[in-house]
Amino acid sequence: MNQQSDEELEEDELELYERHRIVVDKGQSLVRIDKFLTEKIAFVTRNKVQQAIDNETVLVNGKPVKSNYKIKPLDDIQVFMDKPRRDTEVIPEDIPLDIIYEDKHLLLVNKPPGMVVHPAHGNWSGTLANALVYHFQHLPEMKGNEGRPGLVHRIDKDTSGLLVIAKSEDAMTPLAAQFFHHTIDRTYVALVWGELAEDSGTIVGHVGRSAKDRKVMDVFPDGSQGKHAVTHWKVLKRLRYVTLIQCNLETGRTHQIRAHMKFIGHPLFNDAMYGGDKIRKGTQFAKYKSFIDNCFSLMPRQALHAMSLGFVHPVTKERIYYEAPLPEDFRSVLEKWDNYVQYE
Repeated sequence: MNQQSDEELEEDELELYERHRIVVDKGQSLVRIDKFLTEKIAFVTRNKVQQAIDNETVLVNGKPVKSNYKIKPLDDIQVFMDKPRRDTEVIPEDIPLDIIYEDKHLLLVNKPPGMVVHPAHGNWSGTLANALVYHFQHLPEMKGNEGRPGLVHRIDKDTSGLLVIAKSEDAMTPLAAQFFHHTIDRTYVALVWGELAEDSGTIVGHVGRSAKDRKVMDVFPDGSQGKHAVTHWKVLKRLRYVTLIQCNLETGRTHQIRAHMKFIGHPLFNDAMYGGDKIRKGTQFAKYKSFIDNCFSLMPRQALHAMSLGFVHPVTKERIYYEAPLPEDFRSVLEKWDNYVQYE
């Protein structure tokens, strides 16, 4: 790669590059930069990181480095990565759908845990979008959002629950507008660590990508970064060391509930990305640890379910409201906690 000034590189990056900047923590141990960046940047392979290093588009404190460079505390790392080419073709796959409601303009689907909503890096098949194009012909796509037929919103891979799908052009834009203006009523059910002091509350704090790990979202209560986010919660059931809560979203930011609940000290049960996959409350007895391990095995994902959706039908203007029951893994874990609280 030819040497360029930062200003030139930043201009070029708009078309050619994704830019990442990471300032290394004070307590970071010495580790190879290619390994470090592979862990910190979402959807990137070690080979791609090494290629960027060879192209001198990985800078540490303003200078290119080699793959074997050991990062040091407070190193300022900038990465300019070739933008991946996006394949917008979605291959139809015969995957069953749990359809809660359907008419000629839209449908409501109950997505199982473990299913990705649309194809992306590392998940080019087996997604909800692959299933949709198999079962439905000529689903609309929003301009600039090719490769996501019928989709106007999404939920995380390991979150279960309701999604609304547009089947017609007449439905797509009005549905998208309701999400944009936050007029969709969305209720989630979550199992979180700890006992919340109040019976209900509201979390307000901008949500944006962490500078330390691009796969994780941080909360910025001062509004210095990220996007405005509001989560209302209330207690449904107290289970000694965990609490079942309902969350209603005013906004729909990436990982909003997961980041907000971690921010107030109550990460979701078994949420590995946000620190919920270890014992956060409870005893040190071996029996309790075994009980938690069994719960984690039953539900190897964050305990979050998109329970309900309410919105105005984009064509008929009628009010639509549907709920999806808790999936089997979530119900099983709640039953175990019920028994534990009752008999221990």
